Amino acid sequence: MTTKTNRPFGLAATAAILTVLSTSAAFADSAGATFSSGNTFSQKTGEDLYANLCQACHMEKGEGAVGAGKYPALAKNTNLESAGYPIYVILHGQKGMPPVGQMLDDEQVAAVVNYVRTHFGNDYKDATTVQDVKDAR
Repeated sequence: MTTKTNRPFGLAATAAILTVLSTSAAFADSAGATFSSGNTFSQKTGEDLYANLCQACHMEKGEGAVGAGKYPALAKNTNLESAGYPIYVILHGQKGMPPVGQMLDDEQVAAVVNYVRTHFGNDYKDATTVQDVKDAR
């Protein structure tokens, strides 16, 4: 007899993030990706943060994925129209997404929010500020 286990589908994503963070020193792999050390991310640009933190689930072009769980597309996503939404999700998590904002400073959160709101077919020009992130924490 088997029983169904209710596990959040973000468990794999959380484990992957924790594995990357548990490295003893920052290093680059053969493709040039930089891994952070400790319990924070060292990348500063939205593009670098997306590539090292978000891309594994939301995919390289923001198209999202379905597999162990459903990772929503960021491409052409109307939920990103208000910067408050992605700020909240990054800081506090939602469903299977862990609260990765705990591992980012306010500048990094603003940078990655601005990146996803201006890439992948999104064209939201009102920039997120560091103060917006501070107010949401």
